[in-house]
This record gives sequence, structure tokens and C-alpha cells, in this order.
Amino acid sequence: MTSDPQCSTILAPYAVTPDVCRGRIYAESAPRWRSEFQRDRDRVIHSAAFRRLEYKTQVFVNHEGDMFRTRLTHSLEVAQIARTIARALAVNEDLTEAIALAHDLGHTPFGHAGQAALNACMQEYDGFEHNFHSLRVVDLLEERYPEFPGLNLLFETREGILKHCSAQRARQIGELGRRFLDHLQPSLEAQIANVADEIAYNHHDIDDGLRAGLLEIGHLRELSLFQQTEIEVTARWPTLDSKRIRYTVIREMLNHFVSDLITTTRANIETLGISSVDAVRYQSEPLLGFSALVNREHLELKRLLRHQLYEHSQVIEMAERSKGIVKNLYSAYMDSPSSLPNMKVTLATKEPVRAQIVADYIAGMTDRFAIAEYTRIVNARILCTH
Repeated sequence: MTSDPQCSTILAPYAVTPDVCRGRIYAESAPRWRSEFQRDRDRVIHSAAFRRLEYKTQVFVNHEGDMFRTRLTHSLEVAQIARTIARALAVNEDLTEAIALAHDLGHTPFGHAGQAALNACMQEYDGFEHNFHSLRVVDLLEERYPEFPGLNLLFETREGILKHCSAQRARQIGELGRRFLDHLQPSLEAQIANVADEIAYNHHDIDDGLRAGLLEIGHLRELSLFQQTEIEVTARWPTLDSKRIRYTVIREMLNHFVSDLITTTRANIETLGISSVDAVRYQSEPLLGFSALVNREHLELKRLLRHQLYEHSQVIEMAERSKGIVKNLYSAYMDSPSSLPNMKVTLATKEPVRAQIVADYIAGMTDRFAIAEYTRIVNARILCTH
């Protein structure tokens, strides 16, 4: 075990520490009262892109109800789960939290529907992928500091943000893209943030789906894990009302997945004799994972949510309307770039450059701003025809 002198935390030899950290794009003096990893977390929290997540869709469009998760509340739940796992595995909690909070910074309005629409619009220019765009946000688009563009985050934070990357894009980003070309693994902290993301959305989507009336308890009882957990909760608290039974069952299921993930990963680390960050990176598969039984339960839950919630007619209908809004905004801005605020772009600007500027602008929108812009543009077109 080693100690991080800046945060007095005992870390495992396979944790990312200041000694093995690969640093920032632009050199900076060390922070006085916090670690470099805390600095990254704080820069993410104070970014404009992070604040905008409050009004971006998770599953349900922001204006559909005040109680549904947004990208912001989702990111906070991911960070909470990720920190628990990181602490149990004695890796860098602050780095894990920074990655978890930053992982959706590049997401479009309207969730995956918005991403799919913008990707279709950008096909001629390598498409659009929100993980890669999150990296673009922290490396370039955030404008807060006098010495450099973006947030100038650590290599390891940026690596964790970039969960997926095509070979073509990997070649464009140098050392950060190497693991995709050489089939290496990211740090254990990045792996934790990735799986915590899945655990978080699986379980809060159950809650939101039930609240919206699109999921029914009967659907969930098709899962042996849900059924067994519900029996145990009801037996332990026989007088509990149905609302608190639901919350307790969801929480117990989440704990079940997190506990198994920690136990299984500890066993993987011990079996493989992992003793360094490089040893984590050079594994053929991620070290972090569920046991075979719990992985089957995880996949069963994902399948049920896909069939009963994400493919529900109401969700699909809203997704199609959202795609139409994004595609119309893209076309309108490409045809009339002068309507983009505070940007030096015209029809004379080369089309690939113009397309990237338009995509950056749309991706940064909140749901309600995108709807307002769409309404404004539609109304302006109606006026022009009269």
C-alpha cells in the first residue's frame, strides 16, 4: 500500500497516485490545499457543461416532470456508487469521482435520441459520439482559465471520460488514444466509473419507469432477483407501505450488484497478482466485473428495461419528436450560420468546420433551450411564408 501525501489516504499499489500520474496537457503549479485529483473534480463541478446537465434528459425529457432523473442527478448517483467501490478497492476516490461526474458532459439534449440524431447529421464528418464530445468539452470548449483552453484535466481523468473511441479518432488524439489501438485497459478508477454508470441507470430507471407508469411491478417480478428481494424485504418489514417496499427493494438490489462487484474484483486482483497500474492496463479484459451469476442477473435487468421501458411506445414517440427537433436545428443552423450567437461563422466557412461548430452548439443545449430554439425557428419560417 502507498499513501497519497496530499490527501493522506492509503492506496493499493494498483491505484493511480501522484507518482504514476501522467499529468496535464499544460503544466501548472501544484495545488496547495487539495490533491491534483480533487482539482479535476472541482473543475468539473464548476464547469458550465456540468450545470447544464440539470436540464438534460436521462430517459424522460426534462419538462415531463420534476421528479424524474436528469443527466445531473444521474451523474451524482454514479459518483456516489463509484466512490463506494473505489474506497472498498483502495483506489483513488477523487480520480474516480472526477471521471464519474464528467462522463456525461458531452451529452446532447434529449439523451440517446439526441445523440442518434446528431450522429446522423454528422455522418459525413465522422459522426457524433457523446464520450468523444465529452473529451472535446473538457479539452477545448470550456472557456474558464486564462492560461489554456478547456479544463486542462489530468491524463487519467480524460482517459476515463473516453470510454469508447474509433481507431480513426484514436489516432488523432495521440497517447490518449493508444489503448484503443493497442487493446489496453484503462485504470481501475476508470473501470469503476464505467460500471457504476450502468448500475446507477439500471436502478434509477426502475424507479422512474414505475413513477411514470410505463413499468409495472408485474414486469419486474419476472426477474428472479427482484422477486426474491421483494419477498425478503416484505418478510423483514411486513407492515411497510408499498412505496417504501419499492424503494427498499431497488436499494437492496443495487447493494447486491455493488457488493458482488467488489468481492469479485478483489478476487480477480488477488488471483492475477495485480501490483501496479501498468498491470491493470495490460490485462486482456477489464479487472472489474461481476461473478457469473450476478452478471446474468445484470444482463436480465438490462434486457427487461430495454423491452419494457426504453422501447415503450411513449418513450419512442418522445424520442422521435426529439430527433426531429435536433435534425431541424442542425439544418437551420447550417443554412443560416449567422443565427449562431457570438460565433464568427458564415456560409463561406468551410462546411466541415461549420458542421463542427453547429454540432458543438447543439450538443451544449439543454432540452428546454433546444425546444425553445426549435419553436423560434419554426415560427420564423411560418412568418416568412406569409
